[in-house]
Amino acid sequence: MKIVQKALAFVGLLSLCALFIYALQDAPTDENFEKKLINDYNVYALQVPDNLDFAGEPLPLNSPDILERMDRELLVNTYWQSNGLLMFKRSKKYFPIIEPILKKHNIPDDFKYLAVIESGLTNAVSPAGARGVWQIMPATARENGLEVNDNVDERYHLEKATEVACKYLLKSKEELGSWTLAAAAYNAGNAGVSRRLREQNVSNYYDLLLGEETGRYLFRIVALKEILSNPAIYGFNFRDKDLYSTVPSYKVEVDTAVTDFSKFAQEFNINYKILKLHNPWLRQPHLNNRSRKLYHIEIPKKGYYQ
Repeated sequence: MKIVQKALAFVGLLSLCALFIYALQDAPTDENFEKKLINDYNVYALQVPDNLDFAGEPLPLNSPDILERMDRELLVNTYWQSNGLLMFKRSKKYFPIIEPILKKHNIPDDFKYLAVIESGLTNAVSPAGARGVWQIMPATARENGLEVNDNVDERYHLEKATEVACKYLLKSKEELGSWTLAAAAYNAGNAGVSRRLREQNVSNYYDLLLGEETGRYLFRIVALKEILSNPAIYGFNFRDKDLYSTVPSYKVEVDTAVTDFSKFAQEFNINYKILKLHNPWLRQPHLNNRSRKLYHIEIPKKGYYQ
């Protein structure tokens, strides 16, 4: 019995020694750290596709300048993996809302990627005062029929904001002559783009010398289009169930004041938070509605929230 115990103790001691030696060998020392880093983590250069276009208008990738600018945006957006994966998830939820509105106005489907770079498909707030998925300024919103006040801000209403974005883009296309310039004008304004075209005596976006933001703008859109259209090529792997989806809902008509939206929500077996998630354009916990305007408030169907 003692012999067996001694043998087991010896085996245990050998095992501990082996683990200790392995741990020392595997620990990130100065000598092996660089080798482990090289073996365990790699970043690869990307092949810029030979043919890329925005709204059917090709990029002149034969120009070294254009090729480098396109390469930059593909690299930045491919290797910002967490953000890229979120764009895949959100696009499954919001593109089905945006796409039919673009189609209704005969605007190329590629413009949905403009919304991606404007806001990341969130209700973003810019320091300049732009709001919502389409980052619409207050004056532009009001000029195009959106209500913007302390109670209601329809820039946060995705369908209505998309309609306004379409109006702006159609006007820009008519004034500037191409969808590429119309997209640039969404960032820099029609007047700003027109002035630069005139000053530099050129007729297209890719020949313009622009500031950093507008100069990268189209390339960022095209990069997101390319990546979101070809996830496997750029290393993004997910299942359909990993993506976000819309919660089925219905609309309730309201043409009076609402003194307390938390109580209003309870009438439909939801809470104020859920009501706001579905109606971010309602900016206060109450609605004045002195003009008795008709609003359509979205209510999620039963069974989707606990």
